[in-house]
Amino acid sequence: MIGSLWNGISGLNSFEKALSSESNNISNVSTVGYKEDVITFEDMMYNSRYGKGTRVEAVSKAMSQQGGIKLTNSDYDVAIEGKGYFIVGDLADNGKVERFYTRAGNFKIAEDGILKTQNNMNILGLSSVSVPANTKFDDKYTEVIASQIANNSNTLQSINARSTNYLTTVTSDDINNSGNNYKTKSAKIADIQALITDYKNKLELYASNSTATPTNSTSQITNVNLSTSMAGLVNESDILKITINNNEIKQQFDTDIATTLKKFSDKISNIQGMSSSIDTNTGLLTINSLIPGKEVAIKDAQINGNFLSVTNTQNATLGSGIGLVNSSKDVLKAALEAAGAEFLDITSTISLVNQDNLTQADKIQLSLSKLNLSNNIGTIEIDNGIIYSKDGENKFVLGKIQTANFINEQGLSPQGNNLYQVSADSGEAYNARYQNKLVGSALEQSKANLSNSLTALLIYQKAFEANSKSITTSDDMLQTAIQLKK
Repeated sequence: MIGSLWNGISGLNSFEKALSSESNNISNVSTVGYKEDVITFEDMMYNSRYGKGTRVEAVSKAMSQQGGIKLTNSDYDVAIEGKGYFIVGDLADNGKVERFYTRAGNFKIAEDGILKTQNNMNILGLSSVSVPANTKFDDKYTEVIASQIANNSNTLQSINARSTNYLTTVTSDDINNSGNNYKTKSAKIADIQALITDYKNKLELYASNSTATPTNSTSQITNVNLSTSMAGLVNESDILKITINNNEIKQQFDTDIATTLKKFSDKISNIQGMSSSIDTNTGLLTINSLIPGKEVAIKDAQINGNFLSVTNTQNATLGSGIGLVNSSKDVLKAALEAAGAEFLDITSTISLVNQDNLTQADKIQLSLSKLNLSNNIGTIEIDNGIIYSKDGENKFVLGKIQTANFINEQGLSPQGNNLYQVSADSGEAYNARYQNKLVGSALEQSKANLSNSLTALLIYQKAFEANSKSITTSDDMLQTAIQLKK
């Protein structure tokens, strides 16, 4: 009878803890990323085959269970679909960052622009380095030129370019420069538009194979020798001709040979994407393609039906890697500056070389103004953990959220506030990027199940009552025994 008393007491203790565990699950039914508490019991020692009651064996988290993914309207929310935990950090008293782990992705941006948890811990991950460091897209850079994302196994990269408004600053060249790459206002605008298109195309080509060995592009240079027939330019019936990309350019004799040659060169120079210069003494006409890597068909150069020598002194080559981008950029920049405008490009790069070692920055800065990229804060977009910021049509890569997993998730030590810490049982953290997908503007819902928890509460309540009954029954029997002795 004394044994049954202790058995009942062990049951009361155990089921009181079980009730507490299930009530904790119920109270966290709306907690982001919450993992259900699972309580297990074990029987106690036996004596002469008589059991000595029960006790709680363990209270563990159902880590393997995936909570439902719910889309939200917040740019800073992230859900883990699959295995792993966000890595967050808090500055400890020793000045070092203490790491914690969480499934709760309801992040926020703090006043200082840092990505944080709701309890103000920094999200740890990879952050970008931008070049150049001392310039930014301020209010004068009104024209968006290009924005390209180029990712590979080693780097995440965004290339953005803007210019000042060339339409308000462009003017025609001084007429005294006739014959020497002379450009009208409209020709300069047409060249810039063609070069912007080429720059965008080269960025897309680079993005498709950003690990290619960089080699510069070259532009076609063609020489036309007019010296053999230019003496025949003596009156208005005399004519110069050349065909460029199936377009025939003509120039009748005007004033004198030098004037005629200059006007002929100017007509070629004002073709979109071309420039031309003439040496009126030697009769050497030099035609340049402004667009690197673009082949131009130049043929049938003649004076009064006499065909002239046409020779490519430099052939167009496309180039590869970042080299073809830089070649296109340099020509575009020169064209914009010739139109009185300014050009600025900014490249943001995140190195992925050490990401498997969970080498991380202690914070991820999201404010474009604090990063000295733009005067604006920017609009955040998170795509599979990669953090981008949009400023109009420009898109910058700012960081990457990393996730970690453990050999024994059950061994993680719960700390409250949706946080866990490493323990001897969990093992060390390793990179979980191959085990999950990070969903932007979404949250993982609580895995607590009201139906299961309410059912369990009823069971534990009845078990608690039954154990209390065994105590009162044992007490009654003891009272009877005592009365018999009297």
